[in-house]
Amino acid sequence: MKTIATAAAGLAAAALTLTLAGPANAELYGVDDANDSPHGSDLYSAQIDYKERKVVIKTVHDNLRRAPSSGSGGVVFLDTDPEDAGPEYAFVAGYTEGTDYQLIEVDAFRPETWGEPVDGNYDMDVNYADDTVRFEISRAAIDRPDEIRVAIRVSGPSFASRDWLGPEHGFTPWIARG
Repeated sequence: MKTIATAAAGLAAAALTLTLAGPANAELYGVDDANDSPHGSDLYSAQIDYKERKVVIKTVHDNLRRAPSSGSGGVVFLDTDPEDAGPEYAFVAGYTEGTDYQLIEVDAFRPETWGEPVDGNYDMDVNYADDTVRFEISRAAIDRPDEIRVAIRVSGPSFASRDWLGPEHGFTPWIARG
C-alpha cells in the first residue's frame, strides 16, 4: 500500500510540475519521413529546435555506419530570408568515421552556387548506436534571423541514393526563434 501511495504522490508532483511549467524557450518542429531509401543514411525523421542562441537539428536514420564505403552523408539547407527564395546556408557533412563537415554560404541547392565557409560556431555529432546526427549552429553564424526553415538531403554511395526530408527541395514551415 505504501508503494501505491508513494507512486501516486510522485505522479501528482509530476503533473503539478508540468502544469506549472512555463512556455518553451524555443520553437520546436518535428517531421517524419518514409522508409524510402536502401542505404544506411535513410532519413526517418528530423527535429528542429530554434533556441535563443542556436539552432539544434537532430536527424534519425536507418543503420548509420562508420565505414567510409557506405558513402553516408548529408546537407542541411537553411533558409533565413523570407524575401529571397531558396537557402542561404548549407551544413555539408559526411556521416562516416573520418569525414568532416562545414557550414557554407549558398545561393541555391545546386553545389555550383555554394560559396565560402561561414565564420562562427557550429558542430556536428554522429551517434551510431542511436542512428542519429545532431547539428548545432549558433545564431550569430547565420546572421541571427528571427525565423528559419530547413530542407534536408541525405545520400548513400551513389547520387541515385538521395533521400530528402519530404519532397525534393522541400522546406519545413517557417520556425520562429524561441
